Amino acid sequence: MSNQSENKGFPQQEQSLPGSQKQQHPNPEVLPRDYPNGKLAGKVAIVTGSDSGIGQAVAILFAKEGADVVVSYLCEDEDAEVTKKHIESYERRCLLVASDLSKEANCKELIDKMLTKFGRIDILVNNAGRQVEQQTLTDISTEQLNETIHTNFYPHFWLSKYALPHMQAGSSIINTTSITAYRGSDHLIDYAATKGAILSFTRALSNNLMGNDKGIRVNGVAPGPIWTPLIVASFTPDEVEKFGQSSPMGRAGQPNEVAPAYLYLASDDASYVTGQVIHVNGGEIIGG
Repeated sequence: MSNQSENKGFPQQEQSLPGSQKQQHPNPEVLPRDYPNGKLAGKVAIVTGSDSGIGQAVAILFAKEGADVVVSYLCEDEDAEVTKKHIESYERRCLLVASDLSKEANCKELIDKMLTKFGRIDILVNNAGRQVEQQTLTDISTEQLNETIHTNFYPHFWLSKYALPHMQAGSSIINTTSITAYRGSDHLIDYAATKGAILSFTRALSNNLMGNDKGIRVNGVAPGPIWTPLIVASFTPDEVEKFGQSSPMGRAGQPNEVAPAYLYLASDDASYVTGQVIHVNGGEIIGG
């Protein structure tokens, strides 16, 4: 962590253009940070939806960079065991927790299990989600709407709520929003709405924690078309065949192309970044 994070002011000083860094006090910190044991050495992270896809890639990369990881997933035991195997190959500890996070009690229990196992929480990645295609708004039942909201948005709120009392300055919350939060989706209306809620929640919680001087950062990642099991489970075979080809790069991304964005936001490299969203979408220019 930089010295400036501890000293928010600078002594009065003046120079003529273009200025001399040698005479500047204190000198700007310009040398690369050194992470001999990994960027997340000694940290403990929880990654929801980490049995497969983006969450799995994030959990494995976190372990590679030194973190112990709680792998939270719904019911896909076989995929989760693969995640655990990769995490342990880096000699990091892994806790598998199968749980339906659409229920508040399960979110609290997940945090409690993490604390029992590891005694701390440094990084929370809210990533679990679902999507169901519907061609029109009138095709979306109230049951589907409720399930989408309870799966995609509520766990972000509940897990953050129960994790925050145990997080220290320098900890990080990373929320998975989506390109659909910015440009919408004509066939994923309820899904896009929840991703927009996650975007606003990320910004609001960041402002709240900075205003309270907690020193806990809150950011998001907005993936575009990424090749995950959710795609095959959600779209028709014809849509799967063409998936991602409309992106400027002409292809879908892979989970391991998204995971480094989460690593950046989780590490001290992003110590001056909060309330922001990183877009990993194959080149689509997004406003907001």
